Amino acid sequence: MKMRKKSDLPTKVCPQCLRPFSWRKKWEQVWDEVKYCSVRCRHESKGSP
Repeated sequence: MKMRKKSDLPTKVCPQCLRPFSWRKKWEQVWDEVKYCSVRCRHESKGSP
């Protein structure tokens, strides 16, 4: 397995906190569906009107 630099990984911006976040191994299969950087942001987005 070839190691990658963190700067080479894809990134997205969280719509809740507006911070960029990087690809994680645990998101490998679902990266296209990942929208939020954390569980906290996901829950806060559902609670706000």
